Amino acid sequence: MRRLLSPARGVLANRRLLAYAVAIAVVLVDQLSKAWALEALAQGPKPFLPGLLEFVLTFNTGAAFSLFTGGATGLGVVSLAVVGGAVVWLQQQNALPLARSLGAGFLLGGAAGNGIDRWRSGAVVDFLALIPIDFPVFNLADVAINLAVLCLAIDLLRGKPAEGA
Repeated sequence: MRRLLSPARGVLANRRLLAYAVAIAVVLVDQLSKAWALEALAQGPKPFLPGLLEFVLTFNTGAAFSLFTGGATGLGVVSLAVVGGAVVWLQQQNALPLARSLGAGFLLGGAAGNGIDRWRSGAVVDFLALIPIDFPVFNLADVAINLAVLCLAIDLLRGKPAEGA
């Protein structure tokens, strides 16, 4: 006889699938945007939103804010560890609220997207430059990692429901 999933287990499975779907979407969009940047920006920067955002091709052999510059191999290992750790953590979750599921997906996708760059070419392709402020050039994987932090912070702030509630 076929065993049916309880509604709670069904939601958990769907939220895990959502996390993995978000991760796959992030990796695809990130890698496609980086391929575009490598081709379209080889001749120089291109304005996108004048006075706000410009496309500028750069290569970062370090981590965020160019920390650990030249450490692409070690950072590639860190990216792989983050991806592996996030998958293990995601599989061990007994409850998976929407914000946590999205956060896990964004983190997985962002870490994998930048990790692919580090392993493939020894540097992360960055191309988004904010014009009005002096901020490091970044990419869509970086945006996803920041969205992960936001989603996981929302999940933490919501806290656990009170017992009996």
